[in-house]
Order: sequence, then C-alpha cells, then structure tokens
Amino acid sequence: MSQTPKIKRYSDNEIKDLLQNAPLRELGRMANKTKALLHPDKITTFIVDRNINYTNICWVDCKFCAFKRRLGEEGQYILSFEEIDQKIEELLAIGGTQILFQGGVHPKLKIEYYEELVAHIAQKYPQITIHGFSAIEINYIAKVSHLSIQEVLTRLKAAGLSSIPGAGAEILSDRVRDVIAPKKLDSDEWIEVHRQAHKLGIKSSATMMFGSVDDDDDIIEHWRRLRDLQDETGGFRAFILWSFQPNNTPLQKEIPTITKASSNRYLRLLSCARLYLDNIPNIQSSWVTQGSYIGQLALLFGANDLGSTMMEENVVAAAGERNSMNQEEMITLIKDIGEYPAKRNTAYEILERY
Repeated sequence: MSQTPKIKRYSDNEIKDLLQNAPLRELGRMANKTKALLHPDKITTFIVDRNINYTNICWVDCKFCAFKRRLGEEGQYILSFEEIDQKIEELLAIGGTQILFQGGVHPKLKIEYYEELVAHIAQKYPQITIHGFSAIEINYIAKVSHLSIQEVLTRLKAAGLSSIPGAGAEILSDRVRDVIAPKKLDSDEWIEVHRQAHKLGIKSSATMMFGSVDDDDDIIEHWRRLRDLQDETGGFRAFILWSFQPNNTPLQKEIPTITKASSNRYLRLLSCARLYLDNIPNIQSSWVTQGSYIGQLALLFGANDLGSTMMEENVVAAAGERNSMNQEEMITLIKDIGEYPAKRNTAYEILERY
C-alpha cells in the first residue's frame, strides 16, 4: 500500500532524532501539517460507544493490569446476556452506535461461547457495531478451541463481529513484553492476528501503551511493525497512544520508581507517531488517560479524533485514573480550537456534524 505522495516517510533514525531533540512546539507544528494533508477539511471526529468488559477473569497476569481477577478470586465476574443487553439498551438511549467488547483472557471459554455471544448481540441489536476481542483473546480462543486464528476470526465474523481493537499490543518489543507480560502472546503473534483479520476484511485499530519499562528504540520498533503491516494490508483504521497507569498494578510494586509519564512525553510521542505512521489515516487522542484538556491539546499535536465518549470504562479506572466526557463536552473542546466536530461510526464514516 503506497502512502499519500505529499507525506514524507521518516526513517527510524530521523524519527528518533526528532523524538529526542526537536522542541515540543516544533513537533506539534510538523504533526499538524501532516494531519492537515490527511484531513484538510478540519473535521475532528468522535464516537458514542460503550466499553463492555464481559469478564474480568484472566489467567495472563500482566503486571501493568489492576483490573483482572483469577478464576475463583473474590470480585470475579462473567456478565450474563441479560446484563449485556441492559448495557446496550442504555447505550442506544444516548445515541450510541458501537460497543467496544473485550475482557480478560478466560481460561475455560471456547469458541462456542463467543459465537453465541456475538450472534446474540448482532441479531438482537443489528444497529450496533461490535468492535471486539483483542489479539490475545483471539489467540487464546484459537488455542483452547484447537482452531487456527483464521478459523476463529472467520467464525466470529460470520456471527456478527465487525472489527477488532488494538488492545494487547502494549509495546511490540519482546524485550519489554518479557518483563511486563511474560505470559502474553509475543509481538509476532499480535501482528499475525491482525494480519489474518485484515485478510478476511476485518478492519482493526492499533494501540501502544508507553511508560512502563520501554525506551525510545522499543517505541520505534512498535511503530515500524505497525507501519510495515499497514503497507502490506491497509487494514488499520486508527492508532491510539496511551500512557501506562501505574497505580494499583503489580509492576509498580515490583518497580516502585515507575511513575505516570508526563504530558510532555505523551505529546512528543503523539506528534512523532503522526509523522512516522504516514499510512494510518486516523490518530486518536487518549483523553481517558490524559484528561480532557491534554486530550484537547492532542488535537494540535496531530490527533484528528477524540475517540469515544466512553460511557463505561473499567480497566484504566481500576488503576485509579477516572476521566469522563460527554458528547456536548467533546463538541465544545473541538470547536474551541477552531475545528469542526462530527460524530462518526466505527468505520470513520460521518454520521452527524455540529
């Protein structure tokens, strides 16, 4: 897949030099110039959706997670179909169009459970887009069900799955993954799940969690893997960058010196991501981890999407970070910087302008 001719393709060395040495304002100016080439109409989008975590039971034991519970542990749950229906009804009542559907990696749930769950939602709520199941979930469903990745994705798509989120990428550097999530799938496996999804016509998003034990080389390796796959498949719709939230996590207990990354670091990385990922059309602001005002500032550092109103969010909240924003607040923040707000769907199609 060829990138837009007007947009410069940065080498790893060039982006590392900018990341480490360019003044923050200059990075913002450069990123916004690239953003304007990709989105010349000055429209900033957002989506009204709900994050439904169908279970918090997980065997993977990632050290950066404060949300998970082990099987049999106090506080564990699997939502019933009736509870999920109630959450979707509440979302529909505020004009929502998508559910971000993911959970812990349950050790015992096989493909039949997920097929039934997706089909139930797709048939009862055909107006809702199911954006669900991270690469680690799909990878494990395949293993426990004795199926290939392609077979799992084919069956879930047939049941009603529309697209998959980029969760579970963290940093696509096995040096980092071996420290923060040694039981999780490796970088190549994460990429392969998304490659197989794209081949089946299932679009996806890509994420990156920075600020644990990663360095600049790890971050650039992550971006390079995403850009290479996008050149191959064109299947990523968006990139979302967010910072590690250390509170209440095992990793903070293990390495007490780890603290939340600064807003400066977030904006530097966001700008460089916009410059380097020339073939991924949309960059999303992570106001959920950064707060609404840094989330707004991100729109001047390369982001063209404010993400979700996030009717429900549990994973970041479990680490002590609780930010919220409704549709009216998003519209105000976007207008405040001189851009035009628009509600979109999962495919980044405009539903309504304001």
